[in-house]
Amino acid sequence: MKKIAAFVVLTIVLIGCKAKKGVAELSANEAMAATKVIQSHYDNEKNFESLNIRATAKYRDEKNMQTVSADIRIKKDEIIWINVKLLGFPVAKAKITPEKVSYYEKINNTYFEGNFDVLSNWLGTDLDFQKLQNLLIGNAIDDLSKGQYTAKIQNNLYQLTEKSKTNTSKEFYFEAANFLIKKAIIAQKNENRKLEIQYPSHGKQNGMFLPNEISINAQQEKEVKIDLIYKNITFDEKLSYSFSIPDGFEEVTINKSH
Repeated sequence: MKKIAAFVVLTIVLIGCKAKKGVAELSANEAMAATKVIQSHYDNEKNFESLNIRATAKYRDEKNMQTVSADIRIKKDEIIWINVKLLGFPVAKAKITPEKVSYYEKINNTYFEGNFDVLSNWLGTDLDFQKLQNLLIGNAIDDLSKGQYTAKIQNNLYQLTEKSKTNTSKEFYFEAANFLIKKAIIAQKNENRKLEIQYPSHGKQNGMFLPNEISINAQQEKEVKIDLIYKNITFDEKLSYSFSIPDGFEEVTINKSH
Protein backbone atom coordinates (compact mmCIF):
# COMPACT_ATOMS: atom_id res chain seq x y z
CA MET A 1 0.00 0.00 0.00
CA LYS A 2 1.35 3.42 -0.92
CA LYS A 3 2.49 5.82 1.81
CA ILE A 4 -0.10 8.45 0.92
CA ALA A 5 -2.95 6.01 1.56
CA ALA A 6 -1.66 5.07 5.00
CA PHE A 7 -1.10 8.73 5.82
CA VAL A 8 -4.63 9.66 4.77
CA VAL A 9 -6.25 7.05 7.00
CA LEU A 10 -3.99 7.83 9.97
CA THR A 11 -4.80 11.50 9.56
CA ILE A 12 -8.51 10.70 9.55
CA VAL A 13 -8.18 8.84 12.78
CA LEU A 14 -6.09 11.35 14.64
CA ILE A 15 -7.18 14.86 13.77
CA GLY A 16 -9.18 16.70 16.41
CA CYS A 17 -10.73 20.04 17.26
CA LYS A 18 -9.20 23.29 18.47
CA ALA A 19 -10.25 25.91 20.96
CA LYS A 20 -8.02 28.96 20.63
CA LYS A 21 -7.06 29.59 24.26
CA GLY A 22 -5.47 27.13 26.63
CA VAL A 23 -7.22 26.48 29.94
CA ALA A 24 -5.51 26.42 33.32
CA GLU A 25 -4.60 23.01 34.70
CA LEU A 26 -3.79 21.79 38.21
CA SER A 27 -1.46 19.13 39.56
CA ALA A 28 -2.96 16.16 41.36
CA ASN A 29 -2.06 16.40 45.06
CA GLU A 30 -4.48 14.14 46.93
CA ALA A 31 -5.54 10.55 46.57
CA MET A 32 -8.83 9.91 44.78
CA ALA A 33 -10.81 6.79 43.96
CA ALA A 34 -10.82 5.65 40.35
CA THR A 35 -14.62 5.99 40.17
CA LYS A 36 -14.36 9.65 41.20
CA VAL A 37 -11.73 10.39 38.56
CA ILE A 38 -13.85 8.72 35.89
CA GLN A 39 -17.02 10.56 36.89
CA SER A 40 -15.19 13.89 36.99
CA HIS A 41 -13.79 13.27 33.50
CA TYR A 42 -17.27 12.58 32.12
CA ASP A 43 -18.70 15.66 33.82
CA ASN A 44 -17.12 17.50 30.88
CA GLU A 45 -20.02 16.90 28.53
CA LYS A 46 -19.57 17.37 24.78
CA ASN A 47 -22.94 18.68 23.64
CA PHE A 48 -22.92 19.31 19.90
CA GLU A 49 -24.69 18.16 16.76
CA SER A 50 -21.80 18.80 14.40
CA LEU A 51 -18.24 20.11 14.31
CA ASN A 52 -16.57 21.80 11.35
CA ILE A 53 -12.80 21.83 11.77
CA ARG A 54 -9.73 23.10 9.94
CA ALA A 55 -6.45 21.55 10.98
CA THR A 56 -2.90 20.66 10.01
CA ALA A 57 -1.14 17.36 10.61
CA LYS A 58 2.57 16.54 10.55
CA TYR A 59 3.44 12.92 9.86
CA ARG A 60 6.84 11.31 10.46
CA ASP A 61 8.18 7.80 10.17
CA GLU A 62 11.67 6.40 9.63
CA LYS A 63 11.80 7.48 5.98
CA ASN A 64 9.12 10.11 5.41
CA MET A 65 7.91 13.46 6.72
CA GLN A 66 4.81 15.19 5.40
CA THR A 67 2.50 18.06 6.34
CA VAL A 68 -1.09 18.36 5.12
CA SER A 69 -4.11 20.51 5.86
CA ALA A 70 -7.54 19.03 6.36
CA ASP A 71 -11.18 20.02 6.47
CA ILE A 72 -12.96 17.75 8.95
CA ARG A 73 -16.65 17.44 9.66
CA ILE A 74 -18.11 15.37 12.48
CA LYS A 75 -21.79 14.58 12.74
CA LYS A 76 -22.00 13.32 16.30
CA ASP A 77 -22.25 9.52 16.57
CA GLU A 78 -22.85 9.18 12.81
CA ILE A 79 -20.16 10.48 10.45
CA ILE A 80 -16.52 11.58 10.40
CA TRP A 81 -15.77 13.20 7.02
CA ILE A 82 -12.40 14.56 5.92
CA ASN A 83 -10.94 16.33 2.91
CA VAL A 84 -7.13 16.29 2.81
CA LYS A 85 -5.11 18.94 0.95
CA LEU A 86 -1.43 18.98 0.08
CA LEU A 87 0.04 22.36 -0.89
CA GLY A 88 -3.52 23.64 -1.20
CA PHE A 89 -4.65 20.93 -3.63
CA PRO A 90 -7.19 18.24 -2.66
CA VAL A 91 -5.50 14.84 -2.63
CA ALA A 92 -7.88 12.60 -0.67
CA LYS A 93 -11.30 12.33 0.85
CA ALA A 94 -12.72 9.94 3.43
CA LYS A 95 -15.96 9.09 5.17
CA ILE A 96 -16.14 7.01 8.34
CA THR A 97 -19.40 5.73 9.80
CA PRO A 98 -20.09 3.19 12.55
CA GLU A 99 -20.38 0.57 9.79
CA LYS A 100 -17.30 1.15 7.64
CA VAL A 101 -14.26 3.14 6.57
CA SER A 102 -14.15 4.55 3.03
CA TYR A 103 -11.60 6.76 1.34
CA TYR A 104 -9.94 7.53 -1.98
CA GLU A 105 -6.69 9.24 -2.87
CA LYS A 106 -5.81 11.01 -6.10
CA ILE A 107 -2.05 10.47 -6.26
CA ASN A 108 -2.36 6.79 -7.19
CA ASN A 109 -6.08 6.87 -8.11
CA THR A 110 -6.97 4.20 -5.55
CA TYR A 111 -9.78 3.69 -3.04
CA PHE A 112 -10.55 1.54 -0.01
CA GLU A 113 -13.80 0.40 1.58
CA GLY A 114 -13.84 -1.90 4.57
CA ASN A 115 -14.11 -2.31 8.33
CA PHE A 116 -12.00 -0.94 11.17
CA ASP A 117 -9.50 -3.81 11.23
CA VAL A 118 -6.92 -1.94 9.18
CA LEU A 119 -7.00 1.09 11.48
CA SER A 120 -6.83 -1.13 14.54
CA ASN A 121 -3.79 -2.90 13.11
CA TRP A 122 -1.92 0.29 12.24
CA LEU A 123 -2.44 1.87 15.66
CA GLY A 124 -2.06 -1.24 17.77
CA THR A 125 -5.42 -1.16 19.54
CA ASP A 126 -8.98 -2.19 18.74
CA LEU A 127 -10.85 0.72 17.20
CA ASP A 128 -14.43 1.47 16.27
CA PHE A 129 -16.35 4.61 15.38
CA GLN A 130 -17.06 5.61 18.98
CA LYS A 131 -13.43 5.26 19.99
CA LEU A 132 -12.32 7.41 17.07
CA GLN A 133 -14.85 10.06 17.95
CA ASN A 134 -13.72 9.98 21.58
CA LEU A 135 -10.13 10.49 20.53
CA LEU A 136 -11.05 13.41 18.28
CA ILE A 137 -13.04 15.35 20.88
CA GLY A 138 -10.74 14.71 23.84
CA ASN A 139 -12.56 11.97 25.72
CA ALA A 140 -10.77 8.86 26.95
CA ILE A 141 -10.68 6.55 23.94
CA ASP A 142 -12.36 3.73 25.94
CA ASP A 143 -15.62 3.95 27.85
CA LEU A 144 -14.06 3.99 31.32
CA SER A 145 -17.38 3.35 33.04
CA LYS A 146 -17.34 -0.20 31.63
CA GLY A 147 -13.93 -1.18 33.04
CA GLN A 148 -12.23 -1.57 36.39
CA TYR A 149 -9.24 0.63 37.25
CA THR A 150 -6.84 1.44 40.03
CA ALA A 151 -5.96 5.08 40.69
CA LYS A 152 -2.79 6.78 41.92
CA ILE A 153 -0.89 10.04 41.48
CA GLN A 154 1.92 9.81 38.93
CA ASN A 155 3.96 12.83 37.79
CA ASN A 156 1.33 15.22 39.19
CA LEU A 157 -1.45 13.55 37.20
CA TYR A 158 -4.17 11.10 38.15
CA GLN A 159 -3.22 7.78 36.62
CA LEU A 160 -5.84 5.11 35.97
CA THR A 161 -4.54 1.63 35.22
CA GLU A 162 -6.94 -0.99 33.93
CA LYS A 163 -7.28 -4.12 36.07
CA SER A 164 -6.71 -6.70 33.38
CA LYS A 165 -4.96 -10.03 33.03
CA THR A 166 -5.04 -9.91 29.24
CA ASN A 167 -2.19 -9.16 26.87
CA THR A 168 -3.38 -5.56 26.48
CA SER A 169 -2.50 -2.97 29.15
CA LYS A 170 -4.13 0.45 29.35
CA GLU A 171 -3.25 3.60 31.28
CA PHE A 172 -5.03 6.96 31.27
CA TYR A 173 -3.73 10.20 32.82
CA PHE A 174 -5.79 13.26 33.86
CA GLU A 175 -5.00 16.74 35.21
CA ALA A 176 -6.73 17.86 38.41
CA ALA A 177 -8.55 21.09 37.53
CA ASN A 178 -11.15 19.73 35.12
CA PHE A 179 -9.99 16.09 34.80
CA LEU A 180 -9.08 16.59 31.15
CA ILE A 181 -7.18 13.73 29.62
CA LYS A 182 -3.45 14.37 29.19
CA LYS A 183 -2.16 11.01 28.03
CA ALA A 184 -3.24 7.47 27.18
CA ILE A 185 -0.96 4.46 26.74
CA ILE A 186 -2.26 1.23 25.22
CA ALA A 187 0.24 -1.60 24.81
CA GLN A 188 0.15 -5.19 23.56
CA LYS A 189 3.25 -6.84 24.97
CA ASN A 190 3.22 -10.06 22.97
CA GLU A 191 2.96 -8.17 19.68
CA ASN A 192 5.47 -5.50 20.79
CA ARG A 193 2.95 -2.76 19.97
CA LYS A 194 2.29 0.46 21.84
CA LEU A 195 0.11 3.48 21.15
CA GLU A 196 0.71 6.66 23.13
CA ILE A 197 -1.64 9.63 22.75
CA GLN A 198 -0.77 12.94 24.41
CA TYR A 199 -2.87 16.08 24.77
CA PRO A 200 -0.42 18.93 25.51
CA SER A 201 -3.17 21.52 26.02
CA HIS A 202 -6.92 22.06 25.90
CA GLY A 203 -9.19 25.02 25.32
CA LYS A 204 -12.78 25.88 26.11
CA GLN A 205 -15.10 26.93 23.35
CA ASN A 206 -18.89 26.91 23.13
CA GLY A 207 -18.97 25.68 26.71
CA MET A 208 -16.88 22.58 25.93
CA PHE A 209 -13.30 21.54 26.62
CA LEU A 210 -11.60 20.36 23.44
CA PRO A 211 -7.98 19.55 22.59
CA ASN A 212 -5.71 22.24 21.18
CA GLU A 213 -3.10 19.69 20.14
CA ILE A 214 -2.74 15.93 19.94
CA SER A 215 0.57 14.09 19.67
CA ILE A 216 0.57 10.46 18.59
CA ASN A 217 3.33 7.87 18.81
CA ALA A 218 2.44 4.45 17.39
CA GLN A 219 5.16 1.83 17.78
CA GLN A 220 5.13 -1.54 16.06
CA GLU A 221 7.87 -2.86 13.78
CA LYS A 222 8.21 0.76 12.74
CA GLU A 223 7.50 3.96 14.63
CA VAL A 224 5.01 6.55 13.38
CA LYS A 225 4.59 10.01 14.89
CA ILE A 226 1.80 12.47 14.16
CA ASP A 227 1.62 15.97 15.61
CA LEU A 228 -1.65 17.85 15.18
CA ILE A 229 -2.30 21.59 15.33
CA TYR A 230 -5.86 22.86 15.05
CA LYS A 231 -6.74 26.11 13.34
CA ASN A 232 -10.48 26.73 13.63
CA ILE A 233 -13.70 25.06 14.71
CA THR A 234 -17.37 25.98 14.33
CA PHE A 235 -20.40 24.26 15.82
CA ASP A 236 -23.79 22.95 14.70
CA GLU A 237 -23.76 24.21 11.14
CA LYS A 238 -25.70 22.52 8.37
CA LEU A 239 -22.95 20.56 6.67
CA SER A 240 -22.64 18.34 3.63
CA TYR A 241 -21.02 14.93 4.03
CA SER A 242 -21.07 13.98 0.36
CA PHE A 243 -18.75 11.20 -0.70
CA SER A 244 -18.45 9.22 -3.92
CA ILE A 245 -15.53 7.29 -5.35
CA PRO A 246 -14.47 8.67 -8.76
CA ASP A 247 -14.83 6.48 -11.82
CA GLY A 248 -11.75 4.59 -12.85
CA PHE A 249 -10.14 4.39 -9.40
CA GLU A 250 -8.66 1.02 -8.40
CA GLU A 251 -9.79 -0.73 -5.23
CA VAL A 252 -6.98 -1.74 -2.90
CA THR A 253 -6.81 -4.39 -0.20
CA ILE A 254 -4.75 -3.51 2.84
CA ASN A 255 -2.95 -6.44 4.42
CA LYS A 256 -3.62 -6.70 8.16
CA SER A 257 -0.25 -8.22 8.84
CA HIS A 258 2.67 -6.01 9.82
